[in-house]
Amino acid sequence: MRRALILAACATVVCQAQIHDQTQPIGIQVAHVPSLVRPYMPVKTPPIRLQNSYRLHALMRAGNLYLTIADALALAIENNLNLEIDRYGPLNADANLERSKAGGPLRGLQSGIQQIAAADAGVGVNGTIAAAGLGNGSSNTSYVGGSGGATVQQIGSVVPNFDPTVQNVTSFGHISQPEANAILAGSSSLVQFNHTYNTQITQGFITGGSIAYREYQQTFGENAPGDFVNPSSEARMDVIIRQPLLQGFGVALNNRTIRVSQINTTSARELFRGQMLDLCASVLNLYYTLAAATDELKARQRALEIAQKFVEDTRHEIAAQAIPGIQLPPAEAELSQRRQELQIAQSNVRQQEVLLKEAISHSEDPELEAAGILLVDRIQVPDTDELPPLRQLINTAMSKRPDVAVAKYRDQTDEINLAGTTNPLLPTLNTQFQTYDRGVAGDGHDVNGEPPNADFVGGYGKAFRQLVQHDFANYQGYASFSAPIGNRLAQADYGIEQLTHRQSEVSSQRDLNNIVVEVAARVTALQQAHAHYNTARESRALEEQVLAEDEQGFLSGSKAATFQTLMADQRALVNAQISEVNAAATYAHARTSLDQTLGETLEKNNITLEEGLNGRVERQSQIPDVLDIGHK
Repeated sequence: MRRALILAACATVVCQAQIHDQTQPIGIQVAHVPSLVRPYMPVKTPPIRLQNSYRLHALMRAGNLYLTIADALALAIENNLNLEIDRYGPLNADANLERSKAGGPLRGLQSGIQQIAAADAGVGVNGTIAAAGLGNGSSNTSYVGGSGGATVQQIGSVVPNFDPTVQNVTSFGHISQPEANAILAGSSSLVQFNHTYNTQITQGFITGGSIAYREYQQTFGENAPGDFVNPSSEARMDVIIRQPLLQGFGVALNNRTIRVSQINTTSARELFRGQMLDLCASVLNLYYTLAAATDELKARQRALEIAQKFVEDTRHEIAAQAIPGIQLPPAEAELSQRRQELQIAQSNVRQQEVLLKEAISHSEDPELEAAGILLVDRIQVPDTDELPPLRQLINTAMSKRPDVAVAKYRDQTDEINLAGTTNPLLPTLNTQFQTYDRGVAGDGHDVNGEPPNADFVGGYGKAFRQLVQHDFANYQGYASFSAPIGNRLAQADYGIEQLTHRQSEVSSQRDLNNIVVEVAARVTALQQAHAHYNTARESRALEEQVLAEDEQGFLSGSKAATFQTLMADQRALVNAQISEVNAAATYAHARTSLDQTLGETLEKNNITLEEGLNGRVERQSQIPDVLDIGHK
């Protein structure tokens, strides 16, 4: 008793762990940190789900797995590995939509912030030399930043970055250099220190333009006696507005990736629905094939039992000298053949069970591997098929098939993407407006008895006041125009995209035409399967009637029937029963194929897309009692 309780508790823990693992959602999970830090923390994705759902073990009784059609489909949705892989498709589409909303090129690059010269023009000895145009391009005026050396190749205009970007460059420098001209420097060895702080905020617009605000501060000092302010603090504020007017301009152009990604999210769900529909159709076919194999096994078992009884009766008649002994070898040969047929049928059932188990389970499970499958539902063939007219069935397929919806979405995205190759046909006309203020202040020094200007004596606060008061305001604007002669590159890109789009349109129409043919073929196949089943059922009824009459004549002695005649009748009946079983399975496959062609497999089996995306079917299983369902 105690051992049973321990085993039950362990089983409960295992089942709870399996439930937790299976119900754990998949997707991108943001870190639970303050919102200011969250954008810079790595996102997380949960581990892959490899445990079978609790439903699988709940349906096991006495070493057997009891399956209805509904439970087989539910287990496939919850546990099939191929569908688990496909489940990541819509999630990737959602993530790509979020990325598209941020803008940027295909691989996402941010432009570098460029540092103003290490010694601003007009400040210090080197700044004076640079301002006078006497510089020799030495490394004293180095620049920091840049694009990072990355290259992106993308056909069509690159979408601006829509997320604002804050960049800062801080540098500290100590420079010593010999001076050949001691008149300017006042010393044969010039020593400088330089601290710069450069901060820039950039925001892209959906029109294709951008605005940048930059704040710059520099603290500069040197050992030159000729400086009126030394050390000095220089401040600068810039606002730069850029906007293309031809190539790269327009809302429809720059939000195309967002619109395409929005369509792709819906398309990805439809694509997943198609994959789930195909899986359910495959599971239904496996279920019906196993049902037919099980029924054939039962027929072979009955045939073996009859052959065994025939051998026993033959031996009894020979012992009674009612028939000659030469009758025994044919009877034993018949029994041997029935045994061989039974073994083949058993092997076929085991093979079909393996295929069905693979479709409804995640991974290796010793308990599942050892279990047999007992099917609760049987194949039902209606007396008549009430099918709508062919044109109505075709309209149903056009409205419900996932691949038709995906093709429509693909055509829509192609139309949107054409804007990316149409716009580059235009010349380039870019405009830029820039306004900036400058200020400078520092410790004042008399030079040759001349005092410094009082407006420049003070700290950074005085330099900043000059910015606010617009004491040294500057305005710049420019427009640049560029037009390639011939424009063959853009023309070729546009032509290629147009040809590809037209080719896709023709392919879509071909696929629609194939759907019409496919629906008609599935309807014909279903009608033929139904007619074949009716014929097989009638043949089986006739064989039962022939066997019944021969048995009655043999027992009454009114008809010249022998054991061999009865065995021939039994063989014919078994073959007729197997033909009826196979005909019923063929009809079920044809019905499944028609539903799949019409896109109605999920609907007719009460399965929703959300259940497939979550990997969990809400419908509860009807768990049977521990009964031998095999007699059904």
